[in-house]
Amino acid sequence: MRRLRPILVAFACLIAANAFAAGPRSGFPPTIAIIIDDMGHDLEQGERLANMDQPLTLSFLPYRPYTVRLATLAHQHQKEIMLHSPMANTHHYGLGQGGLTPDMDEQAIAHTLRRSLQAIPFVSGVNNHMGSLLTQELKPMDWVMKELEKYPVYFVDSRTIASTVAGKVAEAYRIPTLSRDVFLDHQQTEAYVDKQFKLLIKRARENGSAVAIGHPHKVTVDYLAKHLPELDKQGIAIATVSGLWAMRNGNRPMFAKGEKQAIRPTYAKRP
Repeated sequence: MRRLRPILVAFACLIAANAFAAGPRSGFPPTIAIIIDDMGHDLEQGERLANMDQPLTLSFLPYRPYTVRLATLAHQHQKEIMLHSPMANTHHYGLGQGGLTPDMDEQAIAHTLRRSLQAIPFVSGVNNHMGSLLTQELKPMDWVMKELEKYPVYFVDSRTIASTVAGKVAEAYRIPTLSRDVFLDHQQTEAYVDKQFKLLIKRARENGSAVAIGHPHKVTVDYLAKHLPELDKQGIAIATVSGLWAMRNGNRPMFAKGEKQAIRPTYAKRP
C-alpha cells in the first residue's frame, strides 16, 4: 500500500524533472495547448468549440445537461476530452454533482472520482475544477491520484492556487502530468483575452510550449474563432494536451498496452 512519506521524498527529484520537461525542444515550433473548462452547460458555445478546426482539449463537468452530447460531438471532430473534476475551494462555492471535499474519506473520493470518469465519453485526462482548498492537501490528493493511476488518463493541474500539490502528487504516482501556464479569461472582455492570449504565445516562444485554460464564454469563443486560424502565420503550433505531452517527452506513449484498466462508461447513470 502506498504511503504519503515516499511521495514527499519524491517531490525534490520531480522539481528538476519539471524544469527539464518544460524547456524548449529543438525540431518543434513553439506549441500551445488550449483547454476549455466548464463544458457541459452551454450548448451553443459548446457546439462552436467542438466544431472548430483546431485540436482543442475540452474539459467537461460530470452530469451536466449537455456533457454527453457535447463530448460525443467533440470526439467526432477530433477534440480531446477531459473530466473537469469539481474540488473544494477556499471560497466554499458549491461544487454540484461529482464534487470532492476534504471531509470525504478515501473510499468516498475514489468512488466519486470513478463515477465521474465513467460519466464522460471518450475521456483521456482530468483537471481540477476550482480546487483551491483540496489541491493544497496532500492526503486527499494522494487518494485522488491513487484512483487515477488505475486508468489511461493524464492529469493537468489547473493551478487555481500557488500552493497546490496536485501536480507533484500526480508525478509521484507516474501519471502523465502538465500544469496550466495562463488563464485566458478571468475577465470576460476581448481586451483581456487578447492580452492573455499574447502572453500564452510569449510563454510558448520562451519555453517551447505552454498550456492555457479558458472557458466557454462567448467572448472567449469569438476570440479563438478569429485568432486560432492565424497561428500558422505566426509560426505557432497548437496541439491537444496529450500531443503537447508527447512533444515534451520524446514522442513516447503515455501508457504501455494493457497497462491500465479500461474506464467502463455509465453515461446515463447518476451517482
